[in-house]
Amino acid sequence: MKKTSRRLQELQKKVESRPYQPLEALNLLKETATAKFPESAEAHIRLGIDPKYSDQQLRTTVVLPKGTGQTIRVAVIARGEKVTEATNAGADIAGSEDLINEIQQGMMDFDLLIATPDMMPQVAKLGKLLGPRGLMPSPKGGTVTFDLPQAIAEFKAGKLEFRADRTGIVHVMFGKSSFPAEDLLINLKALQETIDRNRPSGAKGRYWRSVFVAATMGPSIEVDINALRDMKVGEAA
Repeated sequence: MKKTSRRLQELQKKVESRPYQPLEALNLLKETATAKFPESAEAHIRLGIDPKYSDQQLRTTVVLPKGTGQTIRVAVIARGEKVTEATNAGADIAGSEDLINEIQQGMMDFDLLIATPDMMPQVAKLGKLLGPRGLMPSPKGGTVTFDLPQAIAEFKAGKLEFRADRTGIVHVMFGKSSFPAEDLLINLKALQETIDRNRPSGAKGRYWRSVFVAATMGPSIEVDINALRDMKVGEAA
């Protein structure tokens, strides 16, 4: 059993075992973010899917309107003029075979890797290194593209890739606990709408099972799924 710290035990007493209205849950998340570092706001969403079937997998991207609160270091693997284009568009690292070799030797100074389609056959050999870290470029994730300026701009502004894990749970960071609760709500609403829009074709029965939010080191707080889904974007503002 994992030992619960006294700090967390005290915070758990503030959380009732019931679904909270979305804004109420996010105010409580902020109140329970008491760690000594800037905590992220995390969502843990259980869906009625079994990702071992190809038509029940969820992997997509969301643009968080209020940003992530993080500085994203973007690396780009491209060829020729596209390398210069990536650098001019704000990529932190850009290169071709030279960058692939550096990554093979253990260089991982980036949070996101974008590749042009013509480089993917060579990027494929990095699969064992990048796959476990969730850094492998993919067309579904918007990280395999020739339109480098747009991709770099979107990911730097708050676009995130996410997927359901093998148990059908989506774990997503959707801002910082220091954000106003209203901004967190706008981001959470964008996430919910994206998950609904990308419902896998094989998902049967009840799609949404539960939604919990938490600060990085805080207790889990259940969110009323129906209240979140029924909310209009204007109401979240």
